[in-house]
Amino acid sequence: MTGRRVAVLVNPAAGRGAAGRAAEQTVRVLQAAGWQPLTVTGRDAADARARARECVASGADVLAVAGGDGMVSIGLQSVAGTPTPLAVIPAGTGNDFARSLGIPRDDTSAAARLIAEGVPRSVDLGRCGDRWFGTVLTSGFDSLVTHRANSMAWPRGRARYNLAILAELARLRPLHFTLRLDERVLEAEATLVAVGNGPYYGGGMRMCPEAALSNGRLAVTVVEAVGRSELVRVFPRVYKGTHTTHPRVRTFTARSVTVESPGVFGYADGELVGDLPLRVQCVPAAVTVMTPGQE
Repeated sequence: MTGRRVAVLVNPAAGRGAAGRAAEQTVRVLQAAGWQPLTVTGRDAADARARARECVASGADVLAVAGGDGMVSIGLQSVAGTPTPLAVIPAGTGNDFARSLGIPRDDTSAAARLIAEGVPRSVDLGRCGDRWFGTVLTSGFDSLVTHRANSMAWPRGRARYNLAILAELARLRPLHFTLRLDERVLEAEATLVAVGNGPYYGGGMRMCPEAALSNGRLAVTVVEAVGRSELVRVFPRVYKGTHTTHPRVRTFTARSVTVESPGVFGYADGELVGDLPLRVQCVPAAVTVMTPGQE
């Protein structure tokens, strides 16, 4: 990279201050490398998006985001479809977009050095209306768990999702889904439907193991209606991606996916997208990300 101007977008309060510390360390690394970093904060998510877009429009050579997948989402809305690369400094709970790209999640300096020394890689994104996402769009049981987990202040990390899962298990019920996978229509009584641009969500759960960030397709995982005890038995396999061998789990790939179920909503990158039906498209090479270079 020949550019020297980088905007570092951060929510200083995120991760109990971890994102702010990561941003400060990133600035030090960049200054030592001869870059000109500018720290950017917002009053709220909407203000952060506006400020990030201003930085991109004014010619920043890289937009860096310090935080979790929520901050990555804000960054993606700002740089998708532009030539400005995104750099991810993981400092959140899940860090699943960084996980999918092999970006160091426990070494801020190493992640920051990718801004100057990394390999720019074009990757696909999912698009739902005017919303871009990098990881997984979830609906049904998954979206209920994410909604509950986002409302919890404690515990942190994977434990928070596990606790939310236990809470939602008490309310488990099958849902009727209608899916359009390109031109194919599928009706299913299901526990959840996940549409993955990348494989991970929820802090390392490999819900869509067939997803790849550079293949021009979305991976769809359908968990058909199962009881509580069966879901509890199957769920731990999600972390390794081996749940897809279960007879009540079905997987598909498609370039375009429409998910419909009455009274159900969807989350993507851990953020609420809206009520179903939702149409998701894979947009190939929609964004450039600074990475270690491996596929």
